[in-house]
Amino acid sequence: ESILNEPEDEDEPFILEDTCILNTENIDAHSCETSSLASSDSGDLHGSVLRRNVLKGISAQMVSAAVRPIILHLLLTVSNVIAVGTSHGLALVFDQNQALRLCLGTTVTGAEYGAVSALSINHDCTRLLCGFAKGQITMWDLANGKLLRTMTDAHPPGTAILHVKFTDHPALAVCNDSGGSVFELSFRRVMGMRTCESRCLFSGSKGEVYCVEPLHAGPELKDHPITHYSLLAMASLTKILLIGLKPSLKVWMTFPYGKTDPASVPLLAWQFVAAQKTINPVLAFCRGNTIHFLLVKKDESGTIHVIKQRQLQLNCDFISLSWINPRTLVLMDSTEKLRVVDRPSQEELETVDMAELQLVYNSSHFKSLATGGNVSQALALVGEKTCYQSVCSYAGQIMYLGTKSVHIMTLRNWRERVDHLLKQEKFMEALSLSWSFHEGTAKAVLSLFADPAKRKGVVAEKMVEILLQYVDRSLKKCPEQGKIQVMEQHFQDMVPIMVDYCLLLQRTDLLFNQIYPRLVENSVARGVFLESLEPYILSERIGCLTAPVMRDLLSYFQENGMMDSVEGCLVHMDITNLDIQQVVQMCWDNQLYDAMIYVFNSGMNDYISPMEKLFQAIGPPLREGKPLTDEHVVMGNKLLVYISCCLAGRAYPLGDIPEDLVPQVKNQVFEFLIRLHSVEAAQEEEVYPYIRTLLHFDTREFLNVLALTFEDFKNDKQALEYQQRIVDILLKVMVDNSDFTPSQVGCLFTFLVLEFLCSPDDDSRHTERQQVLLELLQVGGVVQFDEGHLLDLAEKAEFYQICEFMYDRKHLYDKIVDCYLKDPLRKEELFNYIHNILSMPGYSSEEKQLVWVKALQHIKVSQKRLHMLCPLEHTPGREKITEKHKLHEATAYLLEKKGDVQGAFEVLLQEEETGDEVPSLLQRVEEALHDIIALCQRSSHGLNQQQREALWFPLLEAMMSPQKLLKGDPVYGKGKLAEIQGLILGMLETFNYEQTLLETTTNLLNSDLHWSLSHLRKAVSRGLHPRQDHCNICLQQYKRRQESEEEIIIFSCGHLYHCQCLQRKEVGVLSERQYSWSCYKCTSNQGSRPMLTEATLDAQQTQAWDHFRTLYRGPSKLAVLTELTHSHGSERAGLSNPVHPGTGSIYHSENFQLKLSPPPLVEE
Repeated sequence: ESILNEPEDEDEPFILEDTCILNTENIDAHSCETSSLASSDSGDLHGSVLRRNVLKGISAQMVSAAVRPIILHLLLTVSNVIAVGTSHGLALVFDQNQALRLCLGTTVTGAEYGAVSALSINHDCTRLLCGFAKGQITMWDLANGKLLRTMTDAHPPGTAILHVKFTDHPALAVCNDSGGSVFELSFRRVMGMRTCESRCLFSGSKGEVYCVEPLHAGPELKDHPITHYSLLAMASLTKILLIGLKPSLKVWMTFPYGKTDPASVPLLAWQFVAAQKTINPVLAFCRGNTIHFLLVKKDESGTIHVIKQRQLQLNCDFISLSWINPRTLVLMDSTEKLRVVDRPSQEELETVDMAELQLVYNSSHFKSLATGGNVSQALALVGEKTCYQSVCSYAGQIMYLGTKSVHIMTLRNWRERVDHLLKQEKFMEALSLSWSFHEGTAKAVLSLFADPAKRKGVVAEKMVEILLQYVDRSLKKCPEQGKIQVMEQHFQDMVPIMVDYCLLLQRTDLLFNQIYPRLVENSVARGVFLESLEPYILSERIGCLTAPVMRDLLSYFQENGMMDSVEGCLVHMDITNLDIQQVVQMCWDNQLYDAMIYVFNSGMNDYISPMEKLFQAIGPPLREGKPLTDEHVVMGNKLLVYISCCLAGRAYPLGDIPEDLVPQVKNQVFEFLIRLHSVEAAQEEEVYPYIRTLLHFDTREFLNVLALTFEDFKNDKQALEYQQRIVDILLKVMVDNSDFTPSQVGCLFTFLVLEFLCSPDDDSRHTERQQVLLELLQVGGVVQFDEGHLLDLAEKAEFYQICEFMYDRKHLYDKIVDCYLKDPLRKEELFNYIHNILSMPGYSSEEKQLVWVKALQHIKVSQKRLHMLCPLEHTPGREKITEKHKLHEATAYLLEKKGDVQGAFEVLLQEEETGDEVPSLLQRVEEALHDIIALCQRSSHGLNQQQREALWFPLLEAMMSPQKLLKGDPVYGKGKLAEIQGLILGMLETFNYEQTLLETTTNLLNSDLHWSLSHLRKAVSRGLHPRQDHCNICLQQYKRRQESEEEIIIFSCGHLYHCQCLQRKEVGVLSERQYSWSCYKCTSNQGSRPMLTEATLDAQQTQAWDHFRTLYRGPSKLAVLTELTHSHGSERAGLSNPVHPGTGSIYHSENFQLKLSPPPLVEE
């Protein structure tokens, strides 16, 4: 279990603290809670972070000593023991149980040396250094109380010892005197003699040092690479100095404060902090109200880095600075208030007033009263508020020395902080603090698991305990008498908190099985609880209730007439654990149609029964021609929406139908709509009652539903069949039927026309279909159809003239600009349209402004549109217009058209060299480079050699200019590219030659391959003529009988065989499901029969190939290329030493070609 569990951030994750050296369990009887002090309001947010204990044993010794006029003031240091210095030169040493172990020194030496002004214990608690007000330093053995050394000449006489500090090196210490000087003390033992050598580290004549702090590392960090340098921080009035004492004295960094109050006290504190998976020391220092942080680390190369980190600023003047863990600082301001600050978030966690402590100040030593007060005014001014020796921190504990007591401050563990709030009956604050522990967002956390799963488990158990206590308290504190509104308000303040935290913990079992049964005992609490569930259900934070709670919820809402709430809750919950029939009947009786549909769908996967019930309600009045009531209209509208949702795969009233049920639901709904008769049909019922009912209810909306459905099912074969079936039924039902008005029949035909004309999958007769629909719109034939849906259909079918007509009626002229841009047939007319809108009367200024803005958004400078905007022969000074608006591409285009290629080149090159925004700079450079290269390529054909060089070389110079910034580049470091002009031209000449050679070689090889394959194909595909009309094995004619279908084989040599004869002679080899044959007579004449092996060519093909080779006796193409290469070897060798262009090289010509041709073909 970790002592700390703070969430790691990028800069400063936490490390584990040392264990406390004092057993606070033994001190609790003498402790006082910080809540008894004046704490700020932030304590409610973070709880009480600090626990304060009074060390009664040590305090009693101080009080008893104060009876005798011995102690005037005290100094304190702590390690495994506690040492207290007195004004009479005595040092009292206490153990962990506050028992007095040693009394070091005598009153005689105290009268000689003065009061103890500084104390320090080494890391293994074997030595104690005492500094005195008159400048002496003594060393004591803590094992036996023996005086080991007395140092009187370690620093200049007449100055008091302000600080004496052991370093981690066992024989090294530092001291700071009232003269502002700092000295290094080296202890040695030679020939049994104990000596001390002093070396001045900083002279007070160069600026007085007020505070020193060596870096101390715990046993677990003794091998840290930084500890070997024995770092020492020193604070003067103007700056911080960071030096290393080992292996040799070295100043690592100086850091100035800036302007501060002269009376402010310089403060220093070291702490090892984990950052970026490494642990490194951090120095916190301040003077005034700003705390600075310096991180010291050693990189892989061994270099030491001192890095300044984010500073912390508070509105107070500090006199004490201490780390209590790697993320938390405890500061005391000049009003003696402790402030606990979280360093990563810079948030103040708690404020504690320590005025009753009566803190001991060290002013007399800083004024050096014992030596006559020979100190500077600046030092004396700072000394008014110094308490360096009265505050000491060690292993997560901070001790404060008062005139009559010693107080120790430690962090409370997370349980203590929560319990502290519970003792004050602050349940809401306790739950909030516990949840911050649960989520890992709390500050100054102690004794909590680092593993998130374990942490959440432990904290969740504690929160469950708090919640149950909170429930009991809410019931006990409920007023038993008085107005019902007061009782309701009491529970309304508490019940939502219980529900919130149960849901946060994902413990609905706790909410419904433990908390709710306790609240049921109070009828008011029960009602408030059930009502409070509604917002959580509607927001879907609660999706499932237990059966008893569900029954109580429905009964409560029904009893109190809250049926709208019932419907809202039902459609958001899992209702599988309810009595479905009872719920359906309740919904039907109370006209909760949404809830009824949801119950059928979710509870029974039944999507047809809700339709049947709704049709049974609205069907009879429609068939009888009676007017519909408001209830019937609501039912009909819900029915249309429900059908639309089912056919679109959406659940009603919200959500989606499960994917595996979507095809089934669609088919069921279609089958239901096209039923010939209803389930309980009467004899006089007309066919297709459901479609008739919907048509009579609202023809237009029903057809709109079908249109949306058909649009979504274009690729569904089954749906297309249903679509055709429904269209047939619509025609059969409505046409020539007096029950439907002409307007309704017109809606039908409009629906059919639009479905055909606006089909985006039909590319045939696109213009004609668009024109027909446009004429329908112009004569008002589509008035009944939904305009929004019609506009969507037109956009999908790319009927931009239809879109223009619709936008024109709505005065949306800016959207017509998009129609022109998307229509390839009318794109050229866009500027005429814009001109008409902007120049002709009849349009408002707002409409013109919208069209102007839309046009500017879509204008893209290109050659074609630039011709339209400013024709060359009619627009003088057009370059000035483009330059004024910084249209560089347009300016370059116009200059190029005028013939000023060099000017166009300079414009584009200037744009390529400038860039405003770094992220888009590379993209802009690349685009500009393509434009410049294209310009140079277009213009090079009409320019001479010198003009071409004036284009290409500045471009190369501009592109290679970043290379000149690289140090040590021998090629591009100095000079211009013109100096290596020969090298570049030689490279281009070599490229031109090799490109031409490669193209010619490829053409030759392709020609040879084509010629060879064509002749081979002719040879192997020509017919074969047998020499004899009989088999060369059996000597019988190949056609023995008229009816025989015996197979024969003819070889290219002219010999003929029966297939059976060859098989008997075994001259065929089966390979890959077919035989490979060879001529028996030819192989017999050649001697012994060879072994047949699998080959890529059979015997016939081989003979044809031999014949082909005899035909072709021309020179080899490879030989031609080899000779050509040797003939130009001398010229190519010259490329390594390029000459000046214009020497007449045949390869330098851009139109150079190899004069090679294949040998003539040999005719057969």
